[in-house]
Amino acid sequence: MIFILFSICLIGLIIGSYTDFKTREVPDWLNYGLIFAGLGLRALFSGIFLDWSYIIEGILGFGIFFILAIVMFYTGQWGGGDSKMLMGLGALIGLTFEIDTFLAAFFINLLFVGAIYGMVWMAWLIISKWKTFVPVFKKEIVTRTKMKLLSFVLGLTLLIAAFFTVNIQTKLFLLIGGAGTPAVFYLWIAIKAVEKTCMIKEIPVSKLTEGDWIVDDVKHGKKVICGPKDLGISKKQIAELKKLKISKVVVKEGIPFIPSFLLSFLVTLGTGNLILFFLL
Repeated sequence: MIFILFSICLIGLIIGSYTDFKTREVPDWLNYGLIFAGLGLRALFSGIFLDWSYIIEGILGFGIFFILAIVMFYTGQWGGGDSKMLMGLGALIGLTFEIDTFLAAFFINLLFVGAIYGMVWMAWLIISKWKTFVPVFKKEIVTRTKMKLLSFVLGLTLLIAAFFTVNIQTKLFLLIGGAGTPAVFYLWIAIKAVEKTCMIKEIPVSKLTEGDWIVDDVKHGKKVICGPKDLGISKKQIAELKKLKISKVVVKEGIPFIPSFLLSFLVTLGTGNLILFFLL
């Protein structure tokens, strides 16, 4: 049973990674197919083996990842395709009441793998757009002088505190915090510069797809048709833009994040929970 469910996960993630790379979209038929396959097969298994735990685990897995997906979507971290893919994986993997449950291990690994994947992708964007990135990066630093000063003052304060601290663990924590605070500032500036130089572009309305992130408010007279507050443009809004013969809009192109789901799934299959793997 697990082999069947996990095979469907793997196939879905491979297809989703391909479409995400190619079009920056994950088709609804794939995401909804995973959700219905997960809950449907688990209901079937429960009927065959007369064991309600199969469907209960699927519902719990779907519910947990549904909440997480909604949070990530409405905070603007993920698109709708990423969020629905996570729900489908939750339904297929299921939540078992064990310390080393696969669902929890997958989520923890996703945090680590996703962070590394995002950093590598951002580094590639910076290198590919280096000549346009550098001026914007420098400008962003100049416009945030107070924040830069604050990060250095905070970092220096932590380093001084570490010098007067006896406890080794506390000293190490303060040293990392002191060195890391200015680094976090520059990383945040780099992310802002990457967004402006590598992710924001103007495209024809004809190429808009549901869920695209609109950078600026698009108005017709005083009426706002769509904008950044929408958390992704709808089909109805796209149709209205076409009806009003608005030719182009500015969108923010996100990182294709489904491949990090695939990598995390493979890592979890191979090593289990990364935290437990390195500790043990």
